[in-house]
Amino acid sequence: MEAQSSSELLLSRKRRREGSNGETEEGERLMKIPRCTVGLKHPAPFADELEPADGKPYERVSMEEAKRGTPPDRPVRVYADGIFDVFHSGHARALMQAKCLFPNTHLIVGVCSDDLTHKYKGFTVMNEDERYDAIRHCRYVDEVVRNAPWTLTPEFLAKHRIDFVAHDDIPYSSAGSDDVYKHIKEAGMFAPTQRTEGISTSDIITRIVRDYDVYVRRNLQRGYTAKELNVSFINEKKYHLQERVDKVKRKVRDVEEKSKEFVQKVEEKSIDLIQKWEEKSREFIGNFLQMFGPEGALKHMLKEGKGRMLQAISPRQSPDSSPTREERSPSPTFRLPFFTKTSPPPSPPPHHSGARGYLISEDDDEDDEN
Repeated sequence: MEAQSSSELLLSRKRRREGSNGETEEGERLMKIPRCTVGLKHPAPFADELEPADGKPYERVSMEEAKRGTPPDRPVRVYADGIFDVFHSGHARALMQAKCLFPNTHLIVGVCSDDLTHKYKGFTVMNEDERYDAIRHCRYVDEVVRNAPWTLTPEFLAKHRIDFVAHDDIPYSSAGSDDVYKHIKEAGMFAPTQRTEGISTSDIITRIVRDYDVYVRRNLQRGYTAKELNVSFINEKKYHLQERVDKVKRKVRDVEEKSKEFVQKVEEKSIDLIQKWEEKSREFIGNFLQMFGPEGALKHMLKEGKGRMLQAISPRQSPDSSPTREERSPSPTFRLPFFTKTSPPPSPPPHHSGARGYLISEDDDEDDEN
């Protein structure tokens, strides 16, 4: 029951609303899984290593009974077979679907031997022991059948007490048959699963073959010999030369990237400097205009100083009610500084005889001018 709910939760993450450009539905947002330790500590056992079943006769359960749920001591025995070469996530997902078909499921996985696989399907990357061991360590598997048959017989189904056979619904033509699961489907024992698109053993092998030179060079770098990789002496030297050329290219690329980063940093700093210079120049020009411009502070200072100077040197204006010339009192007399008391006047006028100095008045000056 826990496996089924976990599977439904994981599958719900992959669901997408039709016509929504891959966006998840509002009610199907990603959910968090509670922390728990669900991993197994031991690999799945092989079928030929288990104790024989009890003496009860083999009786299959129907699809309705299996979906409804069976007692804990009577799980639904589901069988899934395959080659499982280069075990990948597509295999694991298929086994997960088979395990989660019913609430109480015992998953039996059959793995074909090398002889059968090479005869009906082709050469494999992994040998049969490696493929057996890979399946044993899948968390969804409860039991592994080694040297599984290519076509399922009633005797094999009865021997392993199989209730249903899980596989994708695409007809599997092999061994002279249009569909090796045809008789299983007709017997009502077939439980379909879905293939995982975008990954398969053939796809992985295609990637390796397509980039053969890359992977050969990769393994040569990791210490494999040309003999182990079945590479000729000439090809080995060619791969080493290509590796050196690639190293030079990587160094050149690194230098270019570093130079680009340096140029970019210089440009950024120069832009910052130009911006700062523009800001400072604007500030300097503004301050200069504020001091020396047409309406600057210096002009106001000069105007103010000039006004003060003019005010200081210009005489005071006489009031409007000042007396006329006739009404004015006689001008005061001034004694010339260059005449002293000891020097007598050269020609004193008669009406000023006996004077100690030569007196000059403003009225006399005006009379002389007349």
